[in-house]
Amino acid sequence: MSDRIIPDFQLSGDMSGKRIVVAMSGGVDSSVVAALAARTGAETIGITLQLYDHGEAVGRVGSCCAGQDIRDARAVADKLGIAHYVFDHASRFQESVMDVFADEYMAGRTPIPCVQCNMGVKFTDLLQLSRELGADCLATGHYVRRVDGPNGAELHRALDPARDQSYFLFATTQDQLDYLRFPLGNLPKSQVREIAEEMGLAVAFKPDSQDICFVPDGDYASVVRKLRPEADDDGEIVHLNGEVMGRHKGMIHYTVGQRKGLEIGGQAEPLYVIRLEPEEKRVIVGPREALAVASATLRDINWIGGDFEGPMQVKVRSMAKPTHARLENDTLHFHNPEYGVSPGQAAVFYNKDRVLGGGWITATGEVEQNWLAGAEV
Repeated sequence: MSDRIIPDFQLSGDMSGKRIVVAMSGGVDSSVVAALAARTGAETIGITLQLYDHGEAVGRVGSCCAGQDIRDARAVADKLGIAHYVFDHASRFQESVMDVFADEYMAGRTPIPCVQCNMGVKFTDLLQLSRELGADCLATGHYVRRVDGPNGAELHRALDPARDQSYFLFATTQDQLDYLRFPLGNLPKSQVREIAEEMGLAVAFKPDSQDICFVPDGDYASVVRKLRPEADDDGEIVHLNGEVMGRHKGMIHYTVGQRKGLEIGGQAEPLYVIRLEPEEKRVIVGPREALAVASATLRDINWIGGDFEGPMQVKVRSMAKPTHARLENDTLHFHNPEYGVSPGQAAVFYNKDRVLGGGWITATGEVEQNWLAGAEV
């Protein structure tokens, strides 16, 4: 491996006396983390969690939980000469991630299963396993940075904005962050692949996973339908002005801000999903300006590094640009109207590159719209 890569696991003292556990998914990122850990001279142990295997069912690799990926992780560990263990956490994953995913959609919310997975099986169960093995830290392939600040460890964005995964780690607790390490946060993906190639790792050019691991080919509706057969119950599509526009084929097919797939063409203006009303099984639609919200109510707010009093920016979707907002108790007030904010998503707080924490969106406050006057919904 090139000497230009200096692995830093933020552990003081003789590394030969340290023990590092690496979460190995079978992909190139975690494989390179394992290689970097082994290079330090520390005893390195790879752990893979068997969560959900749909690789054989769909005949496709690239899912972090597929059986082929476990075999890839084991092959990398063998190449590096490190120990590797597989733990079956499928039932825990079903309960804490998949069932929550289905129930959120049934409740008219838009879930983020990757955050639930990090909160549960990865940063709770896997971290506990690492401590039971006597490890000094748990290292993962996430593209974020752990920075030692004046008040302890801080979570920062990755240097490569195209790879940054900080939005999905907002629920990380301070205790977890003190123990976690993210050695790829300063590297671009191209360099990570170069390291893997130089090390002769077979996963060097393995494609990145594009889907939620338990959702074959992105068809999340089929997964929800399997877990909750009543998900296909139909209902009305209703305009904000009260007009019934048609019928839908199940609320799981719709999310706030969606424009395509409404199957109510012939309108003078484009219509968007404004909100979902699960109890009435109604999909409410309207013009784009009706998506604007002035505020969002949050639950389970998590602060990393303690409460923060200074200016902050907020991301309300993983791909959204940060926007200015102020937090009063459990309510975010946006400086400018924000569009497409959906209950079930997360609002993540930032101060420049630092992740301050975040919370789950439970409700939104509408921007007053003059054109809505007299509407009956």
